[in-house]
Amino acid sequence: MPTDMQDVKDIVREKYASAALKVATGGASCCGSSALPGASPITSNLYDAAQEQGLPAEAMLASLGCGNPTALAQLSPGETVLDLGSGGGIDVLLSARRVGPTGKAYGLDMTDEMLALARDNQRKAGLDNVEFLKGEIEAIPLPDHSVDVIISNCVINLSGDKDRVLREAFRVLKPGGRFAVSDVVTRGEIPEALRRDVLLWVGCLAGALDEADYVAKLAAAGFAQISIEPTRVYDIEDAREFLTGKGIDVDALAPQMQDKFFSGFVRATKPGADGEVPARCCG
Repeated sequence: MPTDMQDVKDIVREKYASAALKVATGGASCCGSSALPGASPITSNLYDAAQEQGLPAEAMLASLGCGNPTALAQLSPGETVLDLGSGGGIDVLLSARRVGPTGKAYGLDMTDEMLALARDNQRKAGLDNVEFLKGEIEAIPLPDHSVDVIISNCVINLSGDKDRVLREAFRVLKPGGRFAVSDVVTRGEIPEALRRDVLLWVGCLAGALDEADYVAKLAAAGFAQISIEPTRVYDIEDAREFLTGKGIDVDALAPQMQDKFFSGFVRATKPGADGEVPARCCG
C-alpha cells in the first residue's frame, strides 16, 4: 500500500495520465484493462444513448467512473455545479447541458493530460458554460459558498485524506447546497490482501470507505440528510475479473467479496444559513 498521501496521488496521477493519453492518441478505451487494470467491471455501461448523443466519443472513452451522478442528481437551470475529479469531462458536459446557459459547470482535476482532453471535449461539444480547473480535491480552488451542487464519479475513494475532501466540499457549497456523488463503498470486512494491492487504489476498491464510515465522515464535516443508495452491488465474478493477474488467489478471495462492495449514490445537504436543512426533492 502507498506509504503516504503523496504516494497515492502520484499513483493516481500516473494511471489517469496514461489513460488520457491512450484516448487522445486513439488507443483502447480507458475502461479496458489496457489503460486501467481492473477498472472495466466497475466503469462499463454507465450512460445511456440519450446522454451520449452530441458528446465527443473521447469523453465517453475517458469515463473512468463507477456510476452516473448526473442521472441521479437534481440539477436546475442557473445552478453552479462542481465535478470533483472530472477526468475527460463527460459529467461536466452533461451537467452543463442541464443547468443551461445561465448556469455554470466546473470540472476539477489534477492531471494535465486529462485537463487537456476535457478542454478538447468541451470545444467539440460547443459548450460555453464550462470551465476546467487544475487542482486537487483536497484543496478546491474556488471561494467559500460558491457552488450549488457537488458531483463526483468514483474519485473521492482515491483520496488519501477523505476528511479533508469532505470539509472542502462543505466549504465551497452554498448554504442549502447539495452533495451528490457516485462512489465505491464497502460493507463489512474486506480482506487485507486487497487493501495491500496498490493497483486497487486506481481500480476503485482499496481506498473505498465502509458505508458507516462514509456517513460518519460526512456528518463530521457538517452535512445533514446523509444517505447512501446502492446502484450496483458487485458479485463474485466481478471480483474475479478485476483481481485476475494481480498475484492474488482469486478463488480464495472472490467468495469473500460477495455483497462486500458496491457502487453507491451518496447524498448529503449543507444546512442553510439559518441552520435549517432544506427539504430534499427526488433525485
